[in-house]
Amino acid sequence: MTTRLYTHPVFLEHLTPPGHPERPDRLRAIERVLDDEAFSALDRVKAPEGDEATILYAHPEDFVARIRAAIPESGIVSIDADTSASPKSWQAAVTAIGAANAAVDDVFEGRAANVFVAARPPGHHAEKTTAMGFCLFNTAAIAARYAQKKHQAERVAIVDWDVHHGNGTQDIFWDDPSVLYCSTHQMPLYPGTGAKSETGVGNIVNAPLAPSTGSETFRDAFLSRVLPSIDAFAPDLIIISAGFDAHHRDPLAEINLTEDDFDWATGQLIDRAGRHSGNRLVSLLEGGYDLQGLAFSVAAHVGRLMKG
Repeated sequence: MTTRLYTHPVFLEHLTPPGHPERPDRLRAIERVLDDEAFSALDRVKAPEGDEATILYAHPEDFVARIRAAIPESGIVSIDADTSASPKSWQAAVTAIGAANAAVDDVFEGRAANVFVAARPPGHHAEKTTAMGFCLFNTAAIAARYAQKKHQAERVAIVDWDVHHGNGTQDIFWDDPSVLYCSTHQMPLYPGTGAKSETGVGNIVNAPLAPSTGSETFRDAFLSRVLPSIDAFAPDLIIISAGFDAHHRDPLAEINLTEDDFDWATGQLIDRAGRHSGNRLVSLLEGGYDLQGLAFSVAAHVGRLMKG
C-alpha cells in the first residue's frame, strides 16, 4: 500500500486578510515541493466534501449554526482577532473534515498505508464552542470521533507537534479516557494553555518546550513523555496534528527544529502505529508559516510516511 495525499482547490479559497500568516500560499508551497519526482508514488486524491453531521461529533449544534451564519456573501469577516472567514470558508472547512474522515476510512479499510491531508483552515485551536487561532472546527477531534463511531476504534491517540498548544483538542477530550492527547509546544506562547499539570483524566500529556529549544530537547520530550504514553495507551489509530511552525525559520515562535526533526518524529510514530495500531496513521496539516520551512518540513514528513 502507498501513502495517500488529500487536498482540494477549495482550500485555496479560504481567504484571510492581507499579511495574515495563515494564507493560501502555504498550500501552494506544499504543492510545489510535492510535485518533485521523489513524490511520484504518492496516491493523490481530491478531498471529498464532508458530511456536515460529523461536525457535531466535536461541536454542539448551536455553535455550528453560529459559524455558518458568520460566513459572508462577499469579503472577509473576523470571527475573532486572529480568525477570519470568507465566502468559501465553510466549504473549505467541511472539505477538510471530509478529507480527514476519508483518511480514517482509508487506513481502516486498507486503501492506504497512511495518509497526509494538506488542508486549511487548520483545526486544533477550535474548542467545543469557540472558533479561534485561525481555526473554525477541530478537524482532528472530529476524525477521532469518526474513527470511534464508524470503525469502532476503542482508543485513539492524537499527537500534536504544532508549536502552539492545541487547546481545542484538549478541551474537547478533557474528560474522555478513550482519546489520548499528547502535545509538544512552546510555552509561554499563544494560546497560553498546555502546562504539564493539565492532565484531564490522565489522558492529556503536555510536554511544553521553553523558547529557543532545539532538536535535543524536542526529541527528549518525545522519548520521555509522548512515546511512553502511546505505548501505555496502545491506540487503535494515531492521528498527527502536524504543524510545522516549530521549524527554526518560522516567524510566530522561537523553537529551533529542522526538517530532520519532523522526519525523526514521523518515524517514531510510524513505529508506534506498527506496534499498536495495525499501522493506521493519519496526519493532518495544522500550522507552519514560513513557506520554505513549511515546504521542506512537509517534504521530510511525507517522505518518511512513504518509507513506512
